[in-house]
Amino acid sequence: MPRLDITAAPVRTGSIYPGPYAARMAGRTSHRLGDLAGLTQFGVNIVTLEPGALASLRHWHLNEDEFAIVLSGELVLVEDTGETEMRPGDCAAWKAGVPVGHHLVNRSSEVASFLVVGTRAPAEIATYTEVDMIMHLEGGTPRFTHHDGSEWREPRDLAPRET
Repeated sequence: MPRLDITAAPVRTGSIYPGPYAARMAGRTSHRLGDLAGLTQFGVNIVTLEPGALASLRHWHLNEDEFAIVLSGELVLVEDTGETEMRPGDCAAWKAGVPVGHHLVNRSSEVASFLVVGTRAPAEIATYTEVDMIMHLEGGTPRFTHHDGSEWREPRDLAPRET
């Protein structure tokens, strides 16, 4: 395959999260490089965060490994266990099945970006640790439940525990 033209990559803005959590993803853009290359076993994305933006709600994956490296700007890695400042070249990884909720946040006044690589498991469960939500993903279709397993109806707790 020839060199990829990043500008030709599919771009995703917004979120698959149910409302009102989707609104928390304002300021996030993802260039889907793995999709551009036709990759099926893992995803590769460049995520750009405007000042104040979150990459995701804090979460962990049951079946998918995840790796991120900061490309530009300054980000804060927020995990259930604490916070770490991240600068270009800094990286972090999360092994599938290890219940450490994590996300990246841009608390700076400048745009920041990172590269994220993750497994594409045929079926996945992502548990969100700051809100009462679990995402079940199978065949590309998300289904949401509460932590107790009941079907998603509405948010039970709109306030994040920590950002």
